[in-house]
Amino acid sequence: MLLSLAVRDIILIDQLDLDFHSGLNVLTGETGAGKSILLDALGFALGHRGRADLVRTGAAQGEVVAEFALTEDSPIHEILEQAGLPDEGDSLILRRVNSSEGRKTAYVNDRRCSGEILRQLSAHLVEIHGQHDDRGLLDPKGHRALLDSYAGADVERTGAAWTALTQARRALKAEQARIEALASDEDFMRHAIGELDALSPEQGEDEALDIRRRQMQAAERVREDVAKAEQALGGQGAEGPLTDALRWLEAAAAHLETAADAPVAAIERALTELSDAQSGVAALIDSLDADPLELERVEERLFAIRALARKHDVLPDALPELADQFRSKLQTIDNGAGRIAELEQAVNAAQKSYDEAASDLREARMAAARTLDKAMADELAPLKMERAVFTTQFEDAPDGPDGRDTVTFTVATNPGAPSGPINKIASGGELSRFLLALKVCLTTRADGLTMIFDEIDRGVGGATADAVGRRLEKVAAQAQVLVVTHSPQVAARGAHHWRIAKSVEAGVTTTRVTPLGDDDRTEEVARMLSGDTVTPEARSAAEALLKG
Repeated sequence: MLLSLAVRDIILIDQLDLDFHSGLNVLTGETGAGKSILLDALGFALGHRGRADLVRTGAAQGEVVAEFALTEDSPIHEILEQAGLPDEGDSLILRRVNSSEGRKTAYVNDRRCSGEILRQLSAHLVEIHGQHDDRGLLDPKGHRALLDSYAGADVERTGAAWTALTQARRALKAEQARIEALASDEDFMRHAIGELDALSPEQGEDEALDIRRRQMQAAERVREDVAKAEQALGGQGAEGPLTDALRWLEAAAAHLETAADAPVAAIERALTELSDAQSGVAALIDSLDADPLELERVEERLFAIRALARKHDVLPDALPELADQFRSKLQTIDNGAGRIAELEQAVNAAQKSYDEAASDLREARMAAARTLDKAMADELAPLKMERAVFTTQFEDAPDGPDGRDTVTFTVATNPGAPSGPINKIASGGELSRFLLALKVCLTTRADGLTMIFDEIDRGVGGATADAVGRRLEKVAAQAQVLVVTHSPQVAARGAHHWRIAKSVEAGVTTTRVTPLGDDDRTEEVARMLSGDTVTPEARSAAEALLKG
């Protein structure tokens, strides 16, 4: 709800501070007094483009500040959070400045923001309706949502069913594409597994074979030296002198008591060590005398493993894992038909749920449409449009989260005349009354919303104007309403009343807005009834209207 509006140096307004209230707020004044300027100022604060000559002549800049009351569940809070703007809880302050050079700056709760954010916020704050309104009620794109709101339709159920159906279709399509891609490589994978299974490489085998190969290659180079060592240790070359020395010392030991024990023991140890050395060298010779074909076999397997690794662009140790991966993919192909069948069943189940939700939604819409069409007929009759026929038309639409219906509000202004979109069939005065009647029917609860009707009563008078006033009053029971009017019957229905007047002081034209008390209201309504000269009869008529 709009709480206040502060205007500084905008067109003909030098300074203006207004406090608004819930219910029906009426603004009246003579033609040319500047009522449209006030709406232009509010529209500028809401992010509308605005007039090129918006800044008051002689001023450096113009500024408009609009304060709104917010409900706890207002969508404004989410917009502020997503935009990273401060949220003051139960209030929102929009401020927009326009320099004389044309630069525009917008602020939300005293934090600078883009004009786009300002327009997103204003879409949930204010609705403006008039003869030239090309949005809202006149935009067929929004008619389905308006009907859903009127019907209290469970659109979320259809949206959830559509999401589930879309996900199921996406999963099926992805699985089909995956199996198709795998199937294109099936022959290759089966051949590769055959090669891998035939070779059967093991983890770490490449390194082990490489070490064995290098050992065998080195064996030929070192065998000659080891053989010489064996020759040097064999025969009597080393063992003979030690054996002779031991025999001589043992023969002398009988005459030397214990003096020869230590040398004898040392020679015996030397002979033992020599024997161990001879055995070790012999074993080494045996190891170097490997099968000459073994090197060929080792190299052949090593090269085969490495060639297969290069073929698949992996390390040799990754070949066993690669084989497992190929087997897993082939298993997926082999099980593909069953998996596809499961996903197709899921799609069919999701399609059934969506069809049921969309069908129920269509029934709810059609029932609401019948009620709305009847309600519109009841509303149009007092507005002197009893011959007009309002119809909610349905056409099939592609399946989507909002169902499968296209909804359009159409009208035929006379029996037998072709029906069509409201803004193309109805004349200016008729259009205003259609919009008002439609708003009366559709508005059941609009917490926090401000509706502005700009001269929606133009071209009507008498009982019709009174009917317009009563319907505006009815809408105002559900939402704050601001109406700019020339009709005394409409003005008399207002809960709050302002007069807009233009004055010239020292050659400068200024627009003023004055809140009216009871006496002033009587005078203003009387002026609207009689013109410049207010007669006693006009005052009496004004009093009667205000009491009615």
